[in-house]
Amino acid sequence: MRGLHSYVDVRDSGLAADDLAPDFDWLVNREIETKPKVDEKSIGGTHIFWASKRAVDIGSALIALPFVAMVAMVIAILNPLFNPGRLLFRQERMGMHGKPFTAYKFRSMTEAHRIDRGPYDGIESERITRLGSLLRRLRVDELPQFWNILRGDMSLIGPRPDYYPHAVVYCHDIPNYSNRHLVRPGITGLAQVRSGYAACARSVATKVGDDLNYIRDASWKIELAIVRSTIGVILSGFGHK
Repeated sequence: MRGLHSYVDVRDSGLAADDLAPDFDWLVNREIETKPKVDEKSIGGTHIFWASKRAVDIGSALIALPFVAMVAMVIAILNPLFNPGRLLFRQERMGMHGKPFTAYKFRSMTEAHRIDRGPYDGIESERITRLGSLLRRLRVDELPQFWNILRGDMSLIGPRPDYYPHAVVYCHDIPNYSNRHLVRPGITGLAQVRSGYAACARSVATKVGDDLNYIRDASWKIELAIVRSTIGVILSGFGHK
């Protein structure tokens, strides 16, 4: 497998892959300590684990899609009253090996012609609609990403994929951020259930630490633990924005 930085497309950012290095004094001073970075040789799990994980992803997505279709019909009926606009939201995210892909979600915000939010800005909560708030609270807005799983873009469990232009900035600013793309991104993951929404450089760095721990220690035991924690997160509303 090629070095991960070589996969990251930084043409639009003006950054060079060889220049990916931390910029924050608090990171340089190691105020947050993580284990040594993950590379291809230190990915946990066997080939059988990763092959069976992909099989579970595909099977789960096939089972879930009829349910997703029913939910989509209900939301389509409610949207004109509580969430006017398109049913689906599409956004370019950074995926495995730094490659961009289009992620799908049920739209939960008022539509915008462009994204003005910077990589370290908080969520634009004023744009979240009444129905959208409920969808985000229950994580229902993520359901269309089962289609991304079937396409091979995502997994049920893995590092959360970030908006591509923001991810390019994180690759430059946050140590080891790029290495979280050694595996498929996930709908849920260790960082999501432990750290919640990341809205600043420090919280992104914390998320990276969780993601690298997941990759290094990948196993069915951890997968099942994340599934249980995800159910708890949905019931409690932890980390939703």
